Amino acid sequence: MLKQCSIDLRTIFLCGLAASAFWPARPSLAAQTSGNYTVRYDQPQQVIKGLGFEIQSDSIGSGNAGMPDDVVAIPHDLTPSERLRFYTQMLHGFRYARLAMGLYLRGTDTDQKHIVERYPHQMDDLRAMQDISGIEGFDVEYWSPAPFWKQNKSYYGGTIASSDPAFLNEFSNAMVQDLRYLQAHGLRVAMWGLQNEPVVGLPRQTTGKQSDGARQSYATCYYTPEAYAATLKVVVPKVRALLPNVQIQAPSWDGPAGKFAAAIRSDPELLRNIDAWTWHQIGHDSNDQIDKRAIYLDGADGKPVYSNEFEYQPWNKPKFNSYFMNTGQSLMNWMVFENSPTWFWLHALKPVTNMEAGTYALGFWRPYGQLKQDLRPSLKAGHWEFNPQNWNAIAGFLKYLPWDSTRLQVDEDTVRYDQRILVWQSKDGRLGIALSNRGDVPFTFHLHGIKAAQLAGHRYTVTSCDRSIGRMRGSKDIAITVQPQSFEFWIAQKWANTR
Repeated sequence: MLKQCSIDLRTIFLCGLAASAFWPARPSLAAQTSGNYTVRYDQPQQVIKGLGFEIQSDSIGSGNAGMPDDVVAIPHDLTPSERLRFYTQMLHGFRYARLAMGLYLRGTDTDQKHIVERYPHQMDDLRAMQDISGIEGFDVEYWSPAPFWKQNKSYYGGTIASSDPAFLNEFSNAMVQDLRYLQAHGLRVAMWGLQNEPVVGLPRQTTGKQSDGARQSYATCYYTPEAYAATLKVVVPKVRALLPNVQIQAPSWDGPAGKFAAAIRSDPELLRNIDAWTWHQIGHDSNDQIDKRAIYLDGADGKPVYSNEFEYQPWNKPKFNSYFMNTGQSLMNWMVFENSPTWFWLHALKPVTNMEAGTYALGFWRPYGQLKQDLRPSLKAGHWEFNPQNWNAIAGFLKYLPWDSTRLQVDEDTVRYDQRILVWQSKDGRLGIALSNRGDVPFTFHLHGIKAAQLAGHRYTVTSCDRSIGRMRGSKDIAITVQPQSFEFWIAQKWANTR
């Protein structure tokens, strides 16, 4: 079934941007109308595994304030037909679903040592979502471990109770048991992470610096870099023994460049067991991936680097004109300049009761019952709809960029902020080209070295999705003019000669 796109302009207005004190000012350049790009088949780059999303399978308060007892959850709240539409029209094409342990999966056993489902059939819902959508599996990561293992005996804030070897041995065994629980309910675990944003969780006054442990009103757990590495050293071999092919990533905050990665690198054996470095650069200008490439890759030691969370905060002043264009180009720039194998959007759906939904989610759903606030009053209970400013920006990559495609190097006459190109070959050898134009005037990409008999074009804008724009014969040299504020995908047809 083909994915669909909303064209509701009212939703587009519901947007914002995370503040960033170090965004570079975009250079003032005269409008450029064309450029030259040479595709290098002799320089294959990283394998692009596929994209990820996060699923809100339990309640959270509006503005991320609190974790209510009421069950407001996806796919729980959807009617049977809306669930199927959600799985096939939005989630199909994603490879990974990020599962927030201690937050969106936060039930506990009697001793509060293990994380289990909090309401009946929560695990059944997640398994059905996995199987029908066709995702490979879950990126399992803790927002907080179960309360027993924390000093404050709560999901909210604080840190682990001890770093003593005996404690870490028991704690790591409990984490492995959490994975066995997921497996027993049919969930496939593709990735694993110890802690989301380990800098968060202590009261601000503890250190005097927000970045060293800001208070949050949802599940968090603070680690010092030393405690983080010490915990990983004990738990990682056990996770690997249970799941030999799982990808273990760290630290879901500042990639390989910060103190957490430095603590990991101090132990060569632990470093060998970390498969990828993960960043959270929430709502940042996509130019950062160009200007600060050296920072993002500093200390990577040849391991993959990628962003496993991206969204916009609704309460900050925008730093650029188009969230739609910035999102798509952020995805492209991570893959082109950081050689990323994947990229994660934060949420598939958010409820109409959450004030941040417009900037966090690819779509909205309406829970049942009386609502105190409703961002989408025309939406029926148990139903969902697309959020075009976010969904339209990534829909083309889900549809036209197959899993395990290999990115091809492209030599550019000039690296431009507002025009981007991403070229790949699928496993069966088919060529794919993604082009973006964030500028104000049409831009012509003069492409050299193309190997395809025929290409079919598809255009995405903030108000339209997957518009067919015709075909052209592939040859060594072609020119494609991309309209302002749009993405285009040019895909070799099945019978094309791509040798």
